[in-house]
Amino acid sequence: MGTQVTVVGIGADGWTGLSAAARALVEAADVVLGGKRHLAMLPEAGQPRESWPSPLRDGLPALLEKYDGLQVVALASGDPLVSGIATTLVDLLGKDAVEIVPALSSVALARARMRWSAESTEVVTLVGRDPNVVARSLAPGLRLLVLSSDGSTPAEVARLLTAAGYGASPVTVLADLGSESESRTDGIAASWGDQRVSDLNVVAVELISSGAAALGFVAGLPESAFEHDGQITKRDVRASALARLAPLPGQLLWDVGAGAGSVAIEWLRAHPTCRAIAIEAREDRAERIARNAATLGVPALNVLTGHAPEALGGLDAPDAIFIGGGASEDGVLDACWAALRPGGRLVVHGVTLETDSELAVRYSQLGGELTRLHVEHAAPIGRFTGWTPARAITQWAVTKDDS
Repeated sequence: MGTQVTVVGIGADGWTGLSAAARALVEAADVVLGGKRHLAMLPEAGQPRESWPSPLRDGLPALLEKYDGLQVVALASGDPLVSGIATTLVDLLGKDAVEIVPALSSVALARARMRWSAESTEVVTLVGRDPNVVARSLAPGLRLLVLSSDGSTPAEVARLLTAAGYGASPVTVLADLGSESESRTDGIAASWGDQRVSDLNVVAVELISSGAAALGFVAGLPESAFEHDGQITKRDVRASALARLAPLPGQLLWDVGAGAGSVAIEWLRAHPTCRAIAIEAREDRAERIARNAATLGVPALNVLTGHAPEALGGLDAPDAIFIGGGASEDGVLDACWAALRPGGRLVVHGVTLETDSELAVRYSQLGGELTRLHVEHAAPIGRFTGWTPARAITQWAVTKDDS
């Protein structure tokens, strides 16, 4: 596609808020594309103006091809690269085909109104996303700026905060930032209720725990953070596995025999662009994994119900694989190793003699690390305290050659 597009950021103050250079770009365009609200901000002109198709991503190629070779300007809210159309256009057309003229973003305006520094603030976007992603960022004392999907988002966020034990947190909703109708509404999450505000809003939250157990941002969440039936990778060995799986931005994990989904969920919590597929044979456990993912702020986890290796066919090639159970089943290890990308990491846990024997053979063939993990916890022994050993885990971790 040879279309060239200039994306012009426009604030809630509309046409008058644009710089002279930005106005000139819009006036000189052969066609202007944008949302109906943005197009309504422009003065009358003889140029064609067309609103975005729905669904947007599927309809964009035909729309852009229609105006191929013309001078196209697209309007976007504020900074077009903050949950904006520019990101989609660059992905579709390539960076050399898109010029971007940003306006002041809603994030910058919200920080200015709150007097919050960029360094002390985390931005979470809910534009087109499940509100549960907020749960990934919950920590006492953290400041959040939540980009809302619409006017109901603040109430959804307040309910989520309250359910997670952060109901005491002050909530400020900044609506129509930069416009003549800009407004501010202050409240507390637990008492926010169902009040709705303008669709154009940012939710500012100072997180205060009201008895919630603080969950860390490194691997090894307690088992109590997950709903499970006992089939869960325990925190100490889970932390060891994730250290070797080494989550990296944008990379994909397969969690095979996922149980409660704890490894896949902690992989996703490591970075917002990480991706994961949890493969679990039992339907009730698969449903439980999805609930855990939502509760812990990573609702994008792809949960697949099925038996390995049959369920692995047709999946995107992974950058890392964790096998928490079933490694001794026919074909599972071979299918996983074949699917793993060059440079990918495989971690397998075993607790049976059959799996231990299989892992010893693989280690002799492919190398890596073969580790025996013994964990003991202090527990009462009558009037005294002693060590209670957990079941020993054999862990094989190996990296696939790049060749």
